Amino acid sequence: MTRDIHDYVVVGAGSAGAVVAARLSEDPAVSVLLIEAGGEADADEITIPAAFPALFKTRWDWNYTTTAQKQLHARRTYWPRMKALGGSSSMNANIYIRGNRADYDGWRDAHGAEGWGYDDVLPYFVRAERNTRLGAPYHGQDGPLHVEDRRYTHPLTHAWVESAVDNGFKATSDFNGAEQEGAGLYQVTCRKGRRWSVAKAYLEPARSRPNLTVRTKAFAERVVIEGGRAVGVAYQQGPEHKVAYAAAEVVLAGGAVNSPQLLMLSGVGPADHLREHGIEVLVSLPGVGQNLHDHPAVPLVWHTKDTTDLAELNTLVNVGRAKALGRGPLVSNVGEAGGFFSSRDDLAAPDLQAHVAPSGFWDNGLHEPTTRKITVAPTLVSVASRGRLRLRSADPRWHPEIDPAYYDDPTDLDAMVAGARRLIETVSSGPVAKHIQGAFMPQSTTPSEEELVEHVRRHSQTLYHPAGTCAMGTGEQSVVDPELRVRGVDGLRVADASVMPVVPRGNTNAPTIMVGEKAADLLRGREAAR
Repeated sequence: MTRDIHDYVVVGAGSAGAVVAARLSEDPAVSVLLIEAGGEADADEITIPAAFPALFKTRWDWNYTTTAQKQLHARRTYWPRMKALGGSSSMNANIYIRGNRADYDGWRDAHGAEGWGYDDVLPYFVRAERNTRLGAPYHGQDGPLHVEDRRYTHPLTHAWVESAVDNGFKATSDFNGAEQEGAGLYQVTCRKGRRWSVAKAYLEPARSRPNLTVRTKAFAERVVIEGGRAVGVAYQQGPEHKVAYAAAEVVLAGGAVNSPQLLMLSGVGPADHLREHGIEVLVSLPGVGQNLHDHPAVPLVWHTKDTTDLAELNTLVNVGRAKALGRGPLVSNVGEAGGFFSSRDDLAAPDLQAHVAPSGFWDNGLHEPTTRKITVAPTLVSVASRGRLRLRSADPRWHPEIDPAYYDDPTDLDAMVAGARRLIETVSSGPVAKHIQGAFMPQSTTPSEEELVEHVRRHSQTLYHPAGTCAMGTGEQSVVDPELRVRGVDGLRVADASVMPVVPRGNTNAPTIMVGEKAADLLRGREAAR
């Protein structure tokens, strides 16, 4: 029988994996196999930006749930993750944010991730980007990832930005330039009003290359490791169990949940934990699955008057406009505006982000609002709490145990409460205030400290940004080195949000794409982009 051999086998066609596979296949002399557990990203809801919550808890969703969170009254929180080409870039809110200079300089200086400082990674952001408005030195206009000003913005969103500025926020038209702090409208990863995922940006143009093979509905079960080297990936496709062999390297790009799970299933991870599940320990690597953290968000929701709600604009006519023309209210990304600010005056960089939606958005948008509302959500983007990911079973189909340890460090709770208090002020005066009819959650327009703490505990949710479980660096808990090579295993790298030692301040799609761009250069032995 002929062995299925490629130079590179990439696991996961998400925001980093699709980039790695597409970039590697630019060299016609190498062969690349990309395997993806999900299918083609062909649902209508993927194309229409405002429809992303309709994908939650469907066949498109990994549908993860955390452990009971001690600081959230023992609630288990829902974590949606996309299972299709494009990964979560096919299901996110399209917000294009890179993070703060301090994030990447911190990776380098505090964690030993040499080559990942801000000045090192900026060229990769620029290389990836095709921005319709912004240019050099901070933005690119020739890359595959389309970034544009949204074609539709609700009047309430404009009113909130004006009110935030009146309330002391600096006005900004670029969160990814010289300074991050301020309030304004978000740019989005869309092309002419339609979602522009990595499947569209990177994979679609590359799939005609004869040296790139994309296999969908291919569920990775373990990395095949022989003599200390990763030589392939065992996976299931339909009823068949198969092995794809890699002559050069295997690259894991499954994200902060799937990549550490796959490492542990392959015998790479905390030795005692692997033995508990009857898994042979090939490499004892205690950091695998450690350092899990995420950006928590909490919705602040008000009833509105003399305006509309984005939910009521979800009509057949507007669905048709969005599909056919890339126009109308459903090309909204829901979280249309926001800002970055600090919970305390002594911070070197913002620790909070706002997400503003001209509708009622709570519990991941799974509740259709029945009255008109606005949501302003503080999001903690500098997170002190650390959790972990562990196996529940040696069966790869079992979801792992996910514990982000929300607010286990009390400084996180203090910061979130301060952020909520600050954002309540932004709707109390200025142009948006005339549209506020009353508080929905919390129910008081002037909640006490105790009421705000209780609201945070009862209603905090993920902002969909898990990171850190295969952390990059030089310390004892690091899983990959600054070239993304898994410690103790030759021919194996990880390239996704799991390698981030600290999650960046802001939405993680653009930083994960950057990781994919830089990983491709590292694999090819190229000089860093400049």
